[in-house]
Amino acid sequence: MNKSIIIILLLFLQLPFLAQDDDKTPKYSNEFLNIGVGARALGMSNSVIASTDDVTSGYWNATGLLNIDSDLQVGLMHSEYFAGIAKYDYGAIAKKIDDKSAMAFSFIRFGVDNIPNTTELIDAQGNIDYDRITYFSAADMAFIFSYARKISDKLDIGGSGKIIHRKVGDFAKSWGFGIDFAATYQLGNWKVAALTRDITTTFNAWSFSLTDQMIEVFDRTDNDIPENGLEITMPRIILAAMRQWKIGKSFTYLAELDVDLTTDGKRNVLIVGDPISIDPHVGMELGFKNIVFVRAGLGNVQKVTEITGKEVMTLQPNIGIGVKLKGISLDYALTDIGDASVALYSNVFSLRFNLNKNN
Repeated sequence: MNKSIIIILLLFLQLPFLAQDDDKTPKYSNEFLNIGVGARALGMSNSVIASTDDVTSGYWNATGLLNIDSDLQVGLMHSEYFAGIAKYDYGAIAKKIDDKSAMAFSFIRFGVDNIPNTTELIDAQGNIDYDRITYFSAADMAFIFSYARKISDKLDIGGSGKIIHRKVGDFAKSWGFGIDFAATYQLGNWKVAALTRDITTTFNAWSFSLTDQMIEVFDRTDNDIPENGLEITMPRIILAAMRQWKIGKSFTYLAELDVDLTTDGKRNVLIVGDPISIDPHVGMELGFKNIVFVRAGLGNVQKVTEITGKEVMTLQPNIGIGVKLKGISLDYALTDIGDASVALYSNVFSLRFNLNKNN
């Protein structure tokens, strides 16, 4: 079978609703939105829901936008996965509205580009014509608008509306919309936060444009022909607690514990349940004069069955560093996307800079 047809077929098979029953909700829908943004967060295993205080708060927890130390802040990130095949890009801008409110706009794209489409390589006469090769992209994109407001000296609330667009070349595309809601509370020396992503559930409406040749391939391989339909993302609740300590005159130490509660059934996490599974992760940050930062995190705890049949527990360690100087922050994270013994590490860089800094 033509290799490009196989690639397209596999891409369609990643769409979780194609073979689902009407009464079952797919797992890992819009999962690209759970990767995370900002090298600071990735170096701390995404344990930043309570401590986020910059432009990336538009993604993590909108209430953190109230802590931005400038009138306007911009954030950028680029990373690559699977030897550069998949590219992940993020850009955002945040603005203070007044002393009690702030807003942000964020854009995320995760995609594979320049995939060769050779479904038309052979013409009607059976001749190979390389000029008939075209290229397409498979990409997931999100446009996020966030707003936060201070309710009291201790309580902040915020939310985000997100438009999601996913496409596989000219063959398939979807549009979706979702809402996140967050609240942060200062409890003595501790700061606690609660975030609900996709609080009303997020719906992606899919439509397909298949050629006769592709439909023939689905028939030949005994696969269901994709039909227009809805993909549903169930709510995810994240509870977080953080505290920061001063060490002498120059050092600070921050620790945060986050707990993800997914509501779409059993997942391979530390505490497996149905319909709620619990996935804890922890992050730490050591700062020097608010200029240099060293970070580490542990998360993604899973049970894995080895070839011998033995079941072992694995976790994902991450580390990172950051430098903040004159309104510019450069962060780096070394993340392990799987079992540490496999060494599937990714290098992530992100940049933040302030504009119109308040005096």
